Amino acid sequence: MYSETRSLERGGGETEEAPVTIRPMRFSDIPTVVYWERKIFPSPWSPENFLAELENPRVSIAVVMECGGEFAGYAMAWAVADELHITNLAVVPSFRRRGIAEKAMEYLLQLGRQRGCRYAQLEVRVSNTGAIRLYEKLGFAKLGIRKKYYFREGEDAFVMGREL
Repeated sequence: MYSETRSLERGGGETEEAPVTIRPMRFSDIPTVVYWERKIFPSPWSPENFLAELENPRVSIAVVMECGGEFAGYAMAWAVADELHITNLAVVPSFRRRGIAEKAMEYLLQLGRQRGCRYAQLEVRVSNTGAIRLYEKLGFAKLGIRKKYYFREGEDAFVMGREL
């Protein structure tokens, strides 16, 4: 488990410190994860997709982010051979712009290194400029485009990668 303190803005412009905790995803988290998956993404994963990930811990890495004890998001990756493939990253809208996604990515990259991965890769919607900026900040570079990767909407994805 990873924990770090982050400032949270409260009503009236006040801020208070609240811990950001990253922990392994549990089976009991699936209903909450699926709820936010459906709210955030136009092509959401199914409950069965998340269940399959948790049933395959040899390859799959699945974590939940909490802030001040509240569910703030989740992140997932596959560690296969020497590659870490980031498969899913979501932050609940009310918790965005607090560094939670960046900490989750750093945590996944750290776990990938611990599992012997030497390279990390992901796909991101070409329209998701916020995520692209985050990934570039973390050292990822655009390697190519997967045409109509998000087939339901027909949107292309950038393939981004970096060495670990």
